[in-house]
Amino acid sequence: MSSSNTRKVWLKWAGEGLVFHGRADDGPEITIDSAGDEGASPTQQLLLSLAGCMGVDVVLILQKSRVPLDALEVEVTGERADSEPRKFVAIELVYRLSGPGSEHDAKLQRAIDLSRDKYCSVLHSLHPDIALSIRVERA
Repeated sequence: MSSSNTRKVWLKWAGEGLVFHGRADDGPEITIDSAGDEGASPTQQLLLSLAGCMGVDVVLILQKSRVPLDALEVEVTGERADSEPRKFVAIELVYRLSGPGSEHDAKLQRAIDLSRDKYCSVLHSLHPDIALSIRVERA
C-alpha cells in the first residue's frame, strides 16, 4: 500500500505511563499523553487535526478568493459520550478572525461550507452522526 494518497506515521510508547512519541515521515516529533501532561491526549490531537484541516482549507479558499485575512484562530470543543467508546457526539468550531470586512461575509461562509462539505478529509473521516456546529467571530 504505497501511493501519493497514502499517509504513514510512527508512534512509540515512551516506556512508562501512557506517553507515546510519534512523527510523520521526517517531520518533527510529537508527544501524545493520555493524561495530557507531556502532550495533547489522543482525543485532543483529533480535535487539533480537525481545526488544522478546516483552518488550512479556509485560508486557502480565502486566498484564492482574494479575501484579506490578518489572523485566524480556530477553537474546537468536543463533547464525548458518557459510556464506552466515549466517542465524540458533538463538536463546535469557532473561527476567530480579523482582516475581512463584512463585505466578504458570503465568501467567508462559502470557504467554511466548502471545507465542511467537500474538502476536510479529517472531518469526513469521522462518524457522520456527530453534531457539528460552526460560528465565526471577528476580532
